[in-house]
Amino acid sequence: MKGDVLQPETIASALEGVDTVYYLVHSMSSSRPFDEEDRVAARSFGSAALAAGVRKVIYLGGLGHGDLSPHLASRQEVGEILRASGVPTIEFRASIVIGSGSASFEMIRALVEKLPVMVTPRWVRVRAQPIAIEDVLAYLLEALDHEPVGGEVYEIGGADRVTYLELMQDYASQRGLRRTMIPVPVLTPRLSSLWLWLVTPVYAGVGRKLVDSLRNETIVEDPRALESFAVVPRGVHDAIARALVFEDQAIAETRWSDEAFAETTPYGGVRRGSRLVDSRSIVVTASTAAAFLPIQSIGGETGWYKGALLWRLRGLLDVLVGGPGLRRGRRDPVGLRVGDTVDFWRVDAIEPDRLLRLSAEMKVPGRAWLQFEVSPTETGSGSMISQTAIFDPAGLFGLVYWYSLWPFHGYIFGGMLKNLAAAANAAQN
Repeated sequence: MKGDVLQPETIASALEGVDTVYYLVHSMSSSRPFDEEDRVAARSFGSAALAAGVRKVIYLGGLGHGDLSPHLASRQEVGEILRASGVPTIEFRASIVIGSGSASFEMIRALVEKLPVMVTPRWVRVRAQPIAIEDVLAYLLEALDHEPVGGEVYEIGGADRVTYLELMQDYASQRGLRRTMIPVPVLTPRLSSLWLWLVTPVYAGVGRKLVDSLRNETIVEDPRALESFAVVPRGVHDAIARALVFEDQAIAETRWSDEAFAETTPYGGVRRGSRLVDSRSIVVTASTAAAFLPIQSIGGETGWYKGALLWRLRGLLDVLVGGPGLRRGRRDPVGLRVGDTVDFWRVDAIEPDRLLRLSAEMKVPGRAWLQFEVSPTETGSGSMISQTAIFDPAGLFGLVYWYSLWPFHGYIFGGMLKNLAAAANAAQN
């Protein structure tokens, strides 16, 4: 069942028969004042939850003390409204969450990835107690078996207390990025928000509100969470390392072909966070098995189906800068397994007649994947081949690299897909 917390009449049916609810609603990306929408949503939900007989609400809010920013004040006000609803409520107040999908972490990630030189304002020296997303999930899951007495508030954070500057330096170190940070005393949160809007426009709607919150220390002052739950939070370095590992998996495993792409994409491709995506699809009359056959034969003696001279040139340039180039070829002209090399790519995943995912091992300023998927059409006659190039640029040079090659994408990737389709139809016949 579905319900909209801003449409009270839809909530009751969604809560019918529900014992415990996780309340993870936030309106910061709303075009209306987010604190007003948060307030209305929490009151509507609290009333409906009480009427539906919900036994427990588990809410994730924001950590902070004293003169809070509008963002953090709203986060804590929502917790107060839920507790006042009469439904027993457990509220966790977290510092910055380290992991893909966390707006604060994505903002820091974008700044470090894009700017080789950063002018750092006063707020980068404000302390925080970042917590790994895995540890947040552990707290949320343990709360299922915890019976609150009325309403309870727990402050949660990781093992380390660091400044935002130290957090950015650790991230840069783990990503192998050289970053120069120049402190200045005059850059206020308001001016920083304008700078953020220019540097990371994808986060502009949320980023300006987040930056205003950076004046508040987010340090755990009440240690009861460590005493009440069997969670041992990890430190910042480990949290970032694990986030990067899981991020690699998430980038690669995302089924970009599930998205609705226009036949012509904007210059540079579609953006997903800080990643750049070139996705193309074509329908063939061949079965999924026949459609996958030319895909699993790609590279080596077969080649890349389009622009052979350009691929050889790219391979030569790769060798000149210390990369493997095209000389590795492939182990078998047809068969592939995870870990195999395919010229200057490596097989990340392969599922017979369905998926081939390659990760780039050529020298590039960032991380790159090339993914092919085959699926039956809705009518059942024929198949759809989806081809997706994903690039996670490292810094400004990574962006320059991607956009400078974009004019060739239509020729190489577009031609590759058309020739794969022709080979698939030929294999069917």
